[in-house]
Amino acid sequence: MKFLTFKEIKDQLRLDDEQAEKEKDLLEMYGETAEDVILELCYRSYEDVMETYGGVPRPLRQAATMLVDHFYQHRGVASSQSLAPIPYNFDLLVKPFQRLTTDNNVNNNKNGYGRHCNL
Repeated sequence: MKFLTFKEIKDQLRLDDEQAEKEKDLLEMYGETAEDVILELCYRSYEDVMETYGGVPRPLRQAATMLVDHFYQHRGVASSQSLAPIPYNFDLLVKPFQRLTTDNNVNNNKNGYGRHCNL
């Protein structure tokens, strides 16, 4: 994992040491996935976040642990019957760090330039 710690994940999920160790590989996979999702949603690389903010801001760390918790609680494939939305407060944590662009070129989003914004 790039910025989450195993302890942060364990604390978020309220797991004791024994349970956390049993599921360590799974929890680390959830942590890595959550980090990747957060960075993708922000249209940023880990290096860019570190350079811009001098570290990973707490709101992004919190959003990542919330996402790990969501993955852990909803392990199955989502269907219309089992769909569990991510809470709105997740968006509140991530949106301030999203990179914006006024460029109409949709391909820029794939290159890390951010989501389109109509200014």
